[in-house]
Amino acid sequence: MYSLNETHDPKLTSWVESANEAMSDFPIQNLPFAVFRRHGSNEPFRGGVAIGTQILDLVAAGGQLNGLDPAVAEAASQERLNRLMALGPAAWSALRMVLSQALRSGSATRDRLRGCLVTQAEAEYRVPARIGDFTDFYTSIHHATNVGRLFRPENPLLPNYQWLPIGYHGRCSSIGVSGQRFHRPLGQLKPPDMAEPVLGPSRRVDYELELGLYVGPGNEPGERIALDDAEAHVFGISLLNDWSARDIQAWEYQPLGPFLAKSFATTVSPWIVTLEALTPYRVAWSRPEEHPRPLHYLDSTANRQAGAFDITLEVLLQTASMQSAQVAPQRVSLGNFHHAFWTVAQMVTHHTVNGCNLQPGDLLATGTQSGPNETEMGALIELTQGGKRPIRLANGEHRTFLEDGDSVVIRGWCEREGRPRIGFGEVVGTLLPARD
Repeated sequence: MYSLNETHDPKLTSWVESANEAMSDFPIQNLPFAVFRRHGSNEPFRGGVAIGTQILDLVAAGGQLNGLDPAVAEAASQERLNRLMALGPAAWSALRMVLSQALRSGSATRDRLRGCLVTQAEAEYRVPARIGDFTDFYTSIHHATNVGRLFRPENPLLPNYQWLPIGYHGRCSSIGVSGQRFHRPLGQLKPPDMAEPVLGPSRRVDYELELGLYVGPGNEPGERIALDDAEAHVFGISLLNDWSARDIQAWEYQPLGPFLAKSFATTVSPWIVTLEALTPYRVAWSRPEEHPRPLHYLDSTANRQAGAFDITLEVLLQTASMQSAQVAPQRVSLGNFHHAFWTVAQMVTHHTVNGCNLQPGDLLATGTQSGPNETEMGALIELTQGGKRPIRLANGEHRTFLEDGDSVVIRGWCEREGRPRIGFGEVVGTLLPARD
């Protein structure tokens, strides 16, 4: 785990004035990474760092960042960030330090770097890494219990849940960056009153409030990653929406789990917040007393003391009619990642305990994040009790599941007294009608 250093100093300000605004997602204490270019241009995509409402173009700034290893500067400026992710914590931390010193108030490089800024409103993004593999976990016990109760009222939580981080292998090709627009998926559906399944568009498309973890240095086949070493293999965290077709899922998921119900779209936010930036927002990890202590390979003093992160997570919904009337998205839930039953380190360690090799740029998702209260549920299947209790929106519309034209916005941020607010930006996706 990282230690606090001068980059976390709450007194730091930036010569980029918008970074000093109280509600900015991107103060100088954050400095997340993305891959971008100017919107509508033919420029190559390249690495950038968010500072206030601006992006520091790492190609343009490379020669201006005093004291930075040229190999690190080159890796950070590529069209995908896999090479930077592969370099490991020492290189990431050195890059963060140089960026902090260059962008803080009083920096001698201010005048030279002003020309290296691009306004975020003028940028377009791509998925920041070449994702080789995608694993989706199931780390919220509240979500697992809520959904399990819909199908197994007498036994909502399966016995293995309290012993291991459940996960499945997902599809990489349909992962898109924020702004992704996708068509309502088709698949086999079998309502209870029908003798045979039919092919048709899903009637129960849902969102899932998740975080995504980008793998840094990997491990060799057969090599396990120990729990207290696991975070050295995680470059950072982004927002993620793993869309689901609940009716397709209900018919297909036994005995091998999700398939077409999950592979049609997954949306990630462009910005990756590093674990070092999140250091001040760590919290103790614990679980209810009635649950057993994890097996030894998933337990350590360090993980119990500070293995969790205090990240507030918000979901907002904007219907097509709201968009037409220029009505802002409406909040439908507000939760926190610290409720997760399993930590970032435990996910990585369990993933490799059988000798599975991770690679730079692999994406691990946390699964839907829900809290103990109704207002903290991270998917419509929970909020509407499987479609039985529609939610009412302020404009009078109702939703059980998503309708064509609906956009879902997910936001995340960290706050703590005496510390600046740091955010993750947002991830937005829109459901389009099914294709003919």
